[in-house]
Amino acid sequence: MGRLFWKIFFAFWIALMAAAAATGSAVWWHRYSREGPDRELAGAPPDRMITELAASLLTHGGIEPLRQWMAETTSRRPFPLLVVDDAGRDILGRTVPESALLHARALASEWSARPVARQAASPQGQSYLLFIPRAAMSPHPSPSYLEPSQLIVIGTASSLAVSALLAWYLARPIRNLRWAFNAAADGKLETRVLPRMGRRRDEIADLGRDFDRMAQQLQTLVSAQARLLHDLSHELRSPLARLHAAAGLLRQDPENLPRSLDRIEQETDRLDALVGEVLDLARLEGGTSPAPTARLDLAELVSNIVEDARFEAQASGREVSLVSREAAIVSGRADLLHRAIENVVRNAVKYTPAGTEVDIELRATPPCAILRVLDRGPGVPNDELTRIFEPFYQTNSERRADGFGLGLAIAQRAIHLHGGTIRASNQSAGGLRVEIELPLA
Repeated sequence: MGRLFWKIFFAFWIALMAAAAATGSAVWWHRYSREGPDRELAGAPPDRMITELAASLLTHGGIEPLRQWMAETTSRRPFPLLVVDDAGRDILGRTVPESALLHARALASEWSARPVARQAASPQGQSYLLFIPRAAMSPHPSPSYLEPSQLIVIGTASSLAVSALLAWYLARPIRNLRWAFNAAADGKLETRVLPRMGRRRDEIADLGRDFDRMAQQLQTLVSAQARLLHDLSHELRSPLARLHAAAGLLRQDPENLPRSLDRIEQETDRLDALVGEVLDLARLEGGTSPAPTARLDLAELVSNIVEDARFEAQASGREVSLVSREAAIVSGRADLLHRAIENVVRNAVKYTPAGTEVDIELRATPPCAILRVLDRGPGVPNDELTRIFEPFYQTNSERRADGFGLGLAIAQRAIHLHGGTIRASNQSAGGLRVEIELPLA
């Protein structure tokens, strides 16, 4: 169960606790309003109303009208009001609780906006104390229960409050995600949503992190495609210009037909090779090549590549040497691995000086097979070691050589497709070292 589950779980329990606290507070208030603040005297609003009414009748009508009213009321049902003279006797002769009388005298001497005991005088000047003792009420008072409707209101209010808070907590990051998706749909791939998530640590924050990673990858791919199209148009411009020039020369001098046709054929082959390499690169970058499944002997594959490269290199006074070879079984596609390793070896042969050799080492160091290709060329500036694997990128020395700058880019994509890595570094004695690691089967 994820972190979002626990947040909803705790929100549910907070709602229950809030409802319980609200119910307890309502019960306490309900009981307090019924019983009043004094434990000896009844102080509910109806009790205070009876006390005030009797005090007014005593003040304006006298003791006899009050006695008659109380006697008539008592004959029909128990009447809790006590009217006590200075000697502590009730005007109806009822028993007066001593503790209640003491509390009533103490409270009557204090001013209160809601008195539970009143001191009043008759027109004849006699003073009486009016109060309702709690013992005069029902000997078994009913507990203070809330009505079902009140409980429903309390539960609904608590649930609404917690639900509103939870909805706000969940909806705000979702609105941020919607904003980010809309921005990305409008082409703003630099949009990032994680800074808007704050300190969240749940599945929604993980979704925002995944969105940022997706946006970063899309931005990288779109930038790479734009750069690829720009570089491709630049590479196509030169052979097309030469084709146009050869056609122009042919029109000006028809007798120069063989030479012009040779140039046209050469540039056509160059364009065909360029388009083929671009298509290979696009397939590798797009992941359309099937996943590697076959087991193959990398040592045998490297031996065949070395034999072919040695045959071509000897024609230009160079040598290719397989310094060491260990058995290494890997899983992959033979054609892709052959193309990748051959591109690296051919690149080394191209830049190693005449009269030198390219050394190739293959070692099996579980869990990987390590292939090293070392030349004696001028090397690559350190700040360009990673850029030589970008499509169409060429160093200053490479720009004077044949090629389009796609060989190492294709090799890197093919190696990555097989779960391996490829990196370049300069040797201390001079020359470039390209190291390929592939997982053993």
